[in-house]
This record gives sequence, structure tokens and C-alpha cells, in this order.
Amino acid sequence: MGKNNMKEVKEITNMDVDFAQWFTDVCTKAELIDYSSIKGLYIYRPYGYAIWENIQKILDERFKETGHENVYLPMLIPESLLKKEEDHVEGFAPECAWVTYGGSNKLEERYCIRPTSETLFCEHYKNIIHSYNDLPKLYNQWCSVLRWEKTARPFLRHREFLWQEGHTMHATSEDAVAETHQMLNIYADFMENVLAMPVIKGRKTEKEKFKGAEETYTVECMMHDRKALQAGTSHYFGDGFAKAFDIMYSGKDNQLHYPHQTSWGVSTRLIGGIIMTHGDNNGLILPPKIAPVQAVVIPVAQHKEGVIDAADELVSRLKKAGVRVQIDTTDHSFGWKAAQYEMKGVPLRVEIGPRDISNGECCICRRDTGEKQTINLDILEATVLKELDNIHAALFERALENRKKHTKVCQTLDEVKNFMESEGGFAKTMWCGEPDCELKMKEEAGVTSRCIPLEQEQVSDVCVCCGKPAKKSIYWGVAY
Repeated sequence: MGKNNMKEVKEITNMDVDFAQWFTDVCTKAELIDYSSIKGLYIYRPYGYAIWENIQKILDERFKETGHENVYLPMLIPESLLKKEEDHVEGFAPECAWVTYGGSNKLEERYCIRPTSETLFCEHYKNIIHSYNDLPKLYNQWCSVLRWEKTARPFLRHREFLWQEGHTMHATSEDAVAETHQMLNIYADFMENVLAMPVIKGRKTEKEKFKGAEETYTVECMMHDRKALQAGTSHYFGDGFAKAFDIMYSGKDNQLHYPHQTSWGVSTRLIGGIIMTHGDNNGLILPPKIAPVQAVVIPVAQHKEGVIDAADELVSRLKKAGVRVQIDTTDHSFGWKAAQYEMKGVPLRVEIGPRDISNGECCICRRDTGEKQTINLDILEATVLKELDNIHAALFERALENRKKHTKVCQTLDEVKNFMESEGGFAKTMWCGEPDCELKMKEEAGVTSRCIPLEQEQVSDVCVCCGKPAKKSIYWGVAY
């Protein structure tokens, strides 16, 4: 490792010493994000935004494959509209930012900058849903929302953040519940097979569910520091919003009915999850399927005749093979370049110099393991594509092993407390279902319920907190 390489790496805080500072270092030094003059409002730099664009592209294709259409609704919500669903507005009131002036004129009514868009969609659906022929309505919106959070951290807790929010209306509760589960499964598949992040699918407790929802489903991931990340949610609303907004349709029986509603969303918080799941002390490690650059070609001794031409040829070949690739012909040292692309998490580094050209070879280095291999140029494309798949599989297995290693079945509250104090991770227990026990777990063990897993296990017969007969298994943890 060259001198410049060492200097660059030393600038990152060791993740095992101060994980929070390590995370911030990676966000800034990998050129993902920058700070604006307003707390909690961040600048997505091109590299960070490119990751979001790749996430957006893949998810958007999957949404459209399942019949969803993209729309765009206004960013301002009249206060009177927001108040139509009491539970919903109560949940978001502390985080709302309000517009009170239009130009120099005070507005007759305050407008909320959208924290989420259920009320706006309901206002629109009331205007366009009249008959069973108008259903289902399968809409999705890519936008930003504003929530005036007290604390802020890059990607994890922005006041303004980017996301998608799906909002659908269905003729029956069965159709709406099926939609809720379909979208949860799309998220889970995306996170595991694209982001290499293992998930636990489950339902939120009454205490933790989305305000205004009948049921909230979640995909929960474990980060490197053993904390939980709620990576995506899917909500079943029943007909509560429809009744609040007087949305009705004429059914095949010529009677009026209330439609049933869902919403579901993921955000740029996923980028924070990628960093905290896969990164190391050299910086970011990106899953190949969403990496803006999957392979970087670095010419070695590029001042020598023919080296840059040979490197350009590799770039051309890899592009034709469908690899997102770029070349670095800047005058930085090789050590600096190697450290820079390690920091930015580029999955593969391809090196070629005079000796490689003479031998008809090049060198390929994996970001996740640092393993190098010299290959014949004849098998360049096949090797690169295979290694990208291997990296994805290795990242997933490493993250899964981290979760397995730090998930513990606990029988008592004291066991949970000791586990959290000594190690931390996911405590898997039985629960009676009573909110008092859920509150006691938070007060005494410092954990919140993460989810009631869809795949239930009978790990004991009694509640971890009160000792009474248990109804379901549940995961507890400390969450971002």
C-alpha cells in the first residue's frame, strides 16, 4: 500500500472504535453527501445520487411490472385536509413544517409541506373513483418529503429526504391485504437480491404501526454494529381513510361501498443501510447491482507507450458486456487511485501495465476481499461478470452471518438486558401481546419491538416480560 493510500485510509475513524463517526466519515469521504446551511437538509453529491438513481430504476421497473403507475401530487397540503384523519395528523403534527405566507401576503390557511401524501391521494381519489370499474388504483410517487426532525444524520434521518410512496385503492379488503403483502415481498426480494441485505419480514405491533393504519408490515435489517434498520414498510389502511374523506364507489350490486387502501415506501435511508451493512475500515463497499461504477480500469505506468490504449480497449469491451465501467488516467499515483476507489466502494479494480500487455493479461482486484487474480484477456468479460455475482453472494452471506451470530433467543427480561449490555443485536422472545410488557421492555432493557415475524417460532411458552402464556414470537432490538 502506497504512502498516499495509507494517508487516505487513516482519515477514516475505525468502525469498531466509533461507528457513528466512521459512518459520517464514509458519507463525506466517499463523496456521497455534503452539508447545507440548514440543519438536516443535505446535498446529495453526484455519486450518492447515482446510487439512488440505480435503486430507483430497479424498483420502478418492478412496480410497473405489477401494474403500478407513477403520478406526481402537490407538495403543499392545506391544514384542513390534513386534519381529516385524526390518528394520521396526530402522528405527524410534531414534524410538520408550515407555509404561512405567499409572497408578502399572509395565507388564510396554513399549508403543510408534505411529510407523506395519504391525504392528498385521498382528495384526488374522491374525485376519480366512482364505480367498481375505476378500481383498483395502483399509484406510486417518487418525490421528497419534509419532516422537521430534532436530530439529523446523513441518509438515516434527514429533514428532507427522497423516497417513493405507493398509494393504492381496492374494491375489497382481501385485494388490499394482498397488495400490502405483495409490496412487502417486492421490497424483501430487492433488498436481498439487489442490495445483498438479509431481511426479516414481519408485522409491527399496535404501538409501532403507522398512524392511521390497521396493519403495518416491515422489513428489518441488522447493521454491522448490530443495530436494527427499518428498511421499508407496507401499510394496510382498511377503509378508514375512505370514510374520513367520503370516498365511495358503486359496486356490481349497485350499492355504495368504501374502497380499501394501502401505502408503502422506501427512502434514501436504504443508502445508509448499504453503508452500515457492507462497509469496512477502508470505506464503502457497494453491492454490484446498484454500484454507479462496477469496475474501474487503472492503467499502470500509463506514461509508457500503448498502456492507455490498452486500458481504453478494456473499457470498451466491458461496456459492450453491460458493465458500468470507467477509466482513471489522472496523474494521481497508483496508491492514491487504489485508496480512492476502495473508499468509494467500487466492486472491482482492473489493472493493466506494460508487462500485462506483453503477456496478454490483466489483474483484477475485488473490493470486498482484496483478492487479486491475473487473468488472460480472452476471458475478461466472463471473469468480470462472474466476479460481480460472486461479490454480491459474498456480501449477502457475510451480512447474514452477522445477523445469525448476534441474534439470541431469550427467555426472561434479565436475559434480554444482559444480552443488550454485553453484546447487542436481535433478541428473539415470546410475547403475550400486551402493550404494558412492550413498554416495560423499552424502559428496562432499552429495546423496541422490531417486528412480529411472519415466520413464527415457538421459542418458549411464556411471555419474556410477564411470564404469562405467550401468543407470538417477536424480535427486539435497538434501532436507527
